[in-house]
Amino acid sequence: MEYKDYYKILGVDKKASQDDIKKAFRKLAVKYHPDKNPGDKKAEEKFKKINEANDVLSDPAKRTKYDSLGENWQQHQYGGFNHGGRRNTGGSSYSYSSSDEGGFSDFFESIFGSSAANFGGSRRTSSQRKGEDYQAETTISLEEAFQGTTRQVNLTNQKLNLKLRPGIADGQILRMKEKGGQGFNGGPNGDLLITVHVSPHHKFTRKGDDLYFDAPLGAMTAILGGKLTVQLLDKSLSINIPAGTDSDKTFRLKEMGMPEYSNPKQRGDAYVRVVITVPKNLSERDRELLSQLSVTG
Repeated sequence: MEYKDYYKILGVDKKASQDDIKKAFRKLAVKYHPDKNPGDKKAEEKFKKINEANDVLSDPAKRTKYDSLGENWQQHQYGGFNHGGRRNTGGSSYSYSSSDEGGFSDFFESIFGSSAANFGGSRRTSSQRKGEDYQAETTISLEEAFQGTTRQVNLTNQKLNLKLRPGIADGQILRMKEKGGQGFNGGPNGDLLITVHVSPHHKFTRKGDDLYFDAPLGAMTAILGGKLTVQLLDKSLSINIPAGTDSDKTFRLKEMGMPEYSNPKQRGDAYVRVVITVPKNLSERDRELLSQLSVTG
């Protein structure tokens, strides 16, 4: 049997954490999902291998047994074990403990199929296994991320309403429990994992829960000081401009940014950078006044 390097399949190091494995699996699953690659047999086969690798490496018990077999993986067929728990392999042997109930047979069963559970003529029933996790994506606007919104998810036999809370971030993954593939042998269904994308905004740049944007500022207001009205995502706000304000000066608008996802009543800050604009069409009277100011200045 061909040795399968599950770490190589997922593109992670053998010392990778469970979080690293989870992230690698999700990234590859999205890339090679059959819905994204209709009719592509290579992508379908790759998707199966990714799921198989994740099934083993995401389970600490299975991962430990896989690591212990190492390169000898292909030597251990599921037949030929005696009641003493030892199998000869051409001069080498491998032992297992009959007290290792469930985990060991489950591990072999996930690789070789249900027939692997038949050790020494004693047939064991196949273990329950969770169904396959499904992957999906949706795109929303920054305004929808600010206010919160809903999306309808169409599955094969049902329509689900997905509620997106205010403050959701670009790339955030939401889990709809047991809305994925059907479980095996009475096991739980898999989950539906939905990646949310927030479209770039023409005015605002988001960094965490903070918002950054530019606002034009008249030259006379910059010189003399005054009020500047800026439009945020949910309201207009008037801010004080000190006399002698330079272009590119940034003002902090406390708690005027995005809602925090975990606590929407709290908000990040907004930062407005003023850009001084020079009037283009001056009257003769305006020119005379500005000339006098220039001479006296």
